[in-house]
Amino acid sequence: MQFAVGGNGNIKGHGAARGVFSGGLSGVAFAEGVQLISRVTQGCQPIAPVRTITAAEGNVVIALDGEPALGVLMRDLGVSLDEPREALVRVRATLAGLMPSPAAGGSDAVTTRAGNFGSDVIVRHIIGLDPARQGVALAEMVAVGTRLAFCQRNMAAAKADLVRICAEIREELEPEEMPIEAATALAAPEAESAPHLARRMAGAVYVSCAGRGGPHFGGPSAEMQIVRRALGDVPLVGFFAGGEIARQHLYGYTGVLTVFIADC
Repeated sequence: MQFAVGGNGNIKGHGAARGVFSGGLSGVAFAEGVQLISRVTQGCQPIAPVRTITAAEGNVVIALDGEPALGVLMRDLGVSLDEPREALVRVRATLAGLMPSPAAGGSDAVTTRAGNFGSDVIVRHIIGLDPARQGVALAEMVAVGTRLAFCQRNMAAAKADLVRICAEIREELEPEEMPIEAATALAAPEAESAPHLARRMAGAVYVSCAGRGGPHFGGPSAEMQIVRRALGDVPLVGFFAGGEIARQHLYGYTGVLTVFIADC
């Protein structure tokens, strides 16, 4: 089976494969009547302003806002190559968030109200420094005009953003008006984990980056427990991945939550 991810974040059936093939993307095909809603949660926070790549070669960023990219990175981290050991420690803990310009379809709002990256941002590793060209090499091909913000993993931000997307899904699915019996049931103390038809959730799948689990959320299965508490007691399955797919992007350090909508 194969699937494609629509521009609105929902997964859509794409057709069934007859045989085993190399390459491509394997998955599950759903009938058109299956309704889904999906959200991306980020695990990194920007530590510097958003800048525009003004010179680049392949995967090497040479200039940001007209300044040498390596000098910008050193300044943002508060380090110097004159002290290479300290500089490398800081660089290894830093990543790059890449996002298209508004002219190329990117969002004007790079971060959410809580300061976390929005879903347009793709986080990639810094894989090297190029003193000769004053460049910064990334694990991604880059183009002039792309916006970039240096960032770092942040446990508190990751937890808050995960709760945010769960709340957004519940707000979208739970009706604005419901019978008094349903409203009373959902307002009860045990409603945080109690199933109810008013939630309209038939089940959920959560895919998380392997770099997010365990200690990043405070313990084994802590990330899934956050999702379960936020969504309520719906059937839930999850797994770790080396890259998370949503919409047309291959993400990193993110979680992708997909909820199946029940017929009411």
